[in-house]
Amino acid sequence: MTRAILDNVSVPVLLSSSSVFPEPTAAAFELAASLGYDGVEVMVWTDAVSQDAGALRGLSQHYGVPVLSIHAPCLLVTQRVWSSDPKERLRRAVILADTLSAPTVVVHPPFSWQRDYARGFADTVSKLAHRHTGVRIAVENMYPVRMGRRQVVPYHPGWDPTEAGYDSYTLDLSHCAASRSDALEMADTMGAGLAHVHLGDGTGEGRDEHLVPGRGTQPCARLLAGLEQRGFTGSVAMEVATRKAGSRAAREADLAEALAFARTHLAAGVAPTRS
Repeated sequence: MTRAILDNVSVPVLLSSSSVFPEPTAAAFELAASLGYDGVEVMVWTDAVSQDAGALRGLSQHYGVPVLSIHAPCLLVTQRVWSSDPKERLRRAVILADTLSAPTVVVHPPFSWQRDYARGFADTVSKLAHRHTGVRIAVENMYPVRMGRRQVVPYHPGWDPTEAGYDSYTLDLSHCAASRSDALEMADTMGAGLAHVHLGDGTGEGRDEHLVPGRGTQPCARLLAGLEQRGFTGSVAMEVATRKAGSRAAREADLAEALAFARTHLAAGVAPTRS
């Protein structure tokens, strides 16, 4: 499937491969096709398939589901994927996206201990974006980590990328819940730089939950309904935690409910409100 097939879809809804964990990357394509998602976001991690353009292209063609976003390997468990150098990991993620004609790469702000990478991060992102003009490198909002009464910010210069300023952003609503920040205000601050949305809910209890949208307290519905009025031209990737699902059927039910929620509120097409 090519991007042309999505011409009538104003905002594509993607299934993140992280949403099928602990099932492998291939399962994301299978479930996206069977449930009717518009595409897949590939989380690059230790699964070799997630790192391989040929394998991903084969899955895309087999299931008829395009790869429309690549999530660079930024997690603690992916610090050795491709390279121990985070700059090289980002570079290869952008090349992978370009190879697959995926218009978005999601990347986290640098960890605070990645000093050299952090020092040149903005310049690295800018140069890669200039070199790969068909790819938007969207820096994602994160959250502080709470340890008892202490709060630790493991990112440099912070968990909120809008404070540093980048051309493109990913807005993650579960992370907004974990940071106890206002997702609609953050979307306002991101402005035209809002390139991608990670849809997942949270209760605001200070931890990253990635609940099925509608099961938490985040303004998921209002954000989705207002995307068209914001002039949003990106995609929405469903990033929900289903690892505790007791069966494939339970996982499918959660992901079907999440897709129905997204489609319903995207179709509403009304401006976001705060009432």
